[in-house]
Amino acid sequence: MKGQQLDTYQLWQSWRISGDEQAYQRLVELYINLVDQIAAKMKKNLSSLITFDEIKSHGLMGLLDALKKFEYDRGIQFETYASLRIRGAILDGIRENDWVPRSVREKTKKIEKAYQELEQVHLRSVSEEEVMKHLNFDEVEFNQNIKVASWMNFISLDEPIDEDSDHSKLSNLPDTDDPIDKAMEQQFLKEVLAQAITRLPEKEKLVVSLYYYEELNLTEIAEVLKLSVSRISQLHTKAIYRLRGALGRQKKQLL
Repeated sequence: MKGQQLDTYQLWQSWRISGDEQAYQRLVELYINLVDQIAAKMKKNLSSLITFDEIKSHGLMGLLDALKKFEYDRGIQFETYASLRIRGAILDGIRENDWVPRSVREKTKKIEKAYQELEQVHLRSVSEEEVMKHLNFDEVEFNQNIKVASWMNFISLDEPIDEDSDHSKLSNLPDTDDPIDKAMEQQFLKEVLAQAITRLPEKEKLVVSLYYYEELNLTEIAEVLKLSVSRISQLHTKAIYRLRGALGRQKKQLL
């Protein structure tokens, strides 16, 4: 094992110090499986319109970027650093090739806004029927847009805030332009999120817990709860809308 670690270190030296292309190609070969692993895991939660090859190609760009920027002599595991780069490149690539029509995106925004407004008015979790009535949507239109929103929310929420943080965007749901001291805001967000999660409907609470705390993917959660993946995705989306509403309501009280 030590010999292998030494050989890898020598490859890094040859590539980063001398620009040895053979060392570079060898490093790519060593870590290309990392792209496959991350792409396969992310594919389970992404739209069927996005192929595995597309995801993998974006991930490969992330790996190559990591190889150029990694500081091998700082004692940090390359796998950890590269995983963030690969994942980020996949998410960026998908966003750049956004397939969601503007009209559909506007409807999903309306649903999100309705959840926030109604829960701020009633100070409780609102039902789907109340949201549909508020928007004058029938059940088919509502469910179709929730399905699209569930995929969009996966892209926007399930990534780290930055490379040095292990917090997902779940912990930073609202805009951060509010005039609140950053340190106080972070503690406030944690407390409000914890309270808001306890008030979620039981199934939504369970999905949030399994997804963000137990780190199961949507397919695994579907197996645990014996529901379809699409249903789990919808529960996740509605939970996120409620949490955003709770955070927005509490922040307004401080302003």
